[in-house]
Amino acid sequence: MTEEMFDDPRITATGLFIEAYTGLSARFAAQFGEHGLASVEFEVLMRLARSPEHQLRMTDLAAQISLSTSGVTRVVDRMERDGLLTRRACPSDRRSFFAALTPAGRQRLTETLPGHLELIEQWFTGQLTPEALDALLDGLRAVRDAVHPGAVAGSKAETSVPSRP
Repeated sequence: MTEEMFDDPRITATGLFIEAYTGLSARFAAQFGEHGLASVEFEVLMRLARSPEHQLRMTDLAAQISLSTSGVTRVVDRMERDGLLTRRACPSDRRSFFAALTPAGRQRLTETLPGHLELIEQWFTGQLTPEALDALLDGLRAVRDAVHPGAVAGSKAETSVPSRP
């Protein structure tokens, strides 16, 4: 029984997922660094760029990027000092603030994305057939929704990913 547990496909699936994530994260971080961004800063810029009016409430942003409210505040403070985003008061709740993408933040993202998309194609989506990618996306969304239900808080409704070039 014990030997069978070591070969459990659930352990294999989790291990492969972690190995893939770790390898991709290292490649992405190096490329983000070339553009003066940390991985979390790129994630913030992408979340804002893909959100209605290019802004999110700070609490929604924290939920989407899996940071505490104090953690997201520190990231937003740093990015605001760099001119990549700004804070705006929420008109309906004076205790809440929005993080909003600035033109400089959009420009930095625009400069970073071509190389990032090349890495994604080379090391991730390019390794899969269109059918395998669709199945992976469905599976990842199911897992994400189960373990992180706030991941799309305040964002546009998710739609299917456009087909590969």
